Amino acid sequence: METHPDIVAMRARHEMAERATSTPMAQAVEALAFLTGVYLAASPWIAGFSGLSALAVNNLIVGIGYALLMSGGFGRAYERTHSMAWAACALSLWTIIAPWAVAGDVSTTRTVVNNVIVGVIGLLLALAASAVARERRSPRRDRGM
Repeated sequence: METHPDIVAMRARHEMAERATSTPMAQAVEALAFLTGVYLAASPWIAGFSGLSALAVNNLIVGIGYALLMSGGFGRAYERTHSMAWAACALSLWTIIAPWAVAGDVSTTRTVVNNVIVGVIGLLLALAASAVARERRSPRRDRGM
């Protein structure tokens, strides 16, 4: 049973996931991305636009989702790490356009500046997480596995 192809493949994927998330750079990206998500969720109350309820609720939901995606809590499996980073890119892009896309007049200077800065930071961190996952995938392809 130890040499069954499925078990061997599963162990290889698990080891690859551990290597991808155990580097100092990957851990730093993960920590900063988690903090970015937490800030996005709390930003309506920190930046002072909680009265704009549609955008406040949007930022709360998107911030929690971003923090969960980027903290690795839902998928330590290597294949999901790369996909989750791209989903976080989409959430970051939504964060940037949300002040104009959310119903109501919520595009004040405070909301635009807050969401654009947090969205750009979130996008850069998600792209960095995707690059870390891609770096770990390359050697596997080179070995012909």
